[in-house]
Amino acid sequence: MLTTEERSVSVRPALTTTVAREYVHRAAFSEVFLTGWDEVGQDTFTVTAQWPRSHSFYTSEHGVHDPLLLCETFRQSGLLLAHTAYETPFGYQLSWSRLQYAVNAQVLHVENTPAEIDLHVACTDIRYHRSLPASMTMHIEAARDGSLLAVATIAFGLHSPRVYERLRSGRCDAARMFADAPAPAPPVAGEVAGRTRPQDVVLSPTAEDWRWQLRVDTTHPVLFDHPVDHVPGMLLLEAVRQAAHALGPSAGAMVPTAMDVSFRRYVEFDEPCWIEAETEPKAPGGRRSVRVNALQRGSFAFTATAEMATV
Repeated sequence: MLTTEERSVSVRPALTTTVAREYVHRAAFSEVFLTGWDEVGQDTFTVTAQWPRSHSFYTSEHGVHDPLLLCETFRQSGLLLAHTAYETPFGYQLSWSRLQYAVNAQVLHVENTPAEIDLHVACTDIRYHRSLPASMTMHIEAARDGSLLAVATIAFGLHSPRVYERLRSGRCDAARMFADAPAPAPPVAGEVAGRTRPQDVVLSPTAEDWRWQLRVDTTHPVLFDHPVDHVPGMLLLEAVRQAAHALGPSAGAMVPTAMDVSFRRYVEFDEPCWIEAETEPKAPGGRRSVRVNALQRGSFAFTATAEMATV
């Protein structure tokens, strides 16, 4: 027969929390979306996440969760598994080379409780250097309440401090580069970028309505959660979304239901980066396909296609 103490323990609910913020390279606890992980086979894992019903930057004002919140979840998952499953030391840098995703917008709708997300991750094309991964590709299926939410493929490199120093050619001092970043240029109008707050706009106007200067505001509390030595990838994804929105008005809210982005070089703080966009042949079902390029110092920093859909 169970004692009172044993009965109390037996009915105690399982407790959950987020993973350590250090694993996902975040300073603010509120910006950590992952809640756990488990290894289910050779180089295959499950990662769990929870999304808030509202967020200061990844907004859900149109009744759907922001697909870029999904991308941030992917980013955190890559870091978490690199550090935990593959024992990559802190101080190593993760650099995306390509990101592809497609999302089922019907599963993005905000409900009365936070969204519980399950990520099924398979890691392939792993290249090791001295027993640590130097590069890999993650294939992800994201599910919500048993329904397929999204599929994604992310290829990235993992660089030791010594390798990263060589790659950055003297630009790897995050504190110095961050402190020396110039003040942001004026933003385009919020309605042009699809944003309600000027501080969330990452495009500045030029004389051409298809070309903008990348606007980098290092005081932004989400995009710049901590000092970094270059413009972060999530800000670049936001530039793709805002450029696609700026190309033309829509009868309803437009969200990026798919992206294919190739990252070719780091975007620096101290040189203008130009964002150029054009609409591609009309996609089926009322969707709009847009091509977006970023140029800095006369070279492509990234190339992207995005599919925008009305929700």
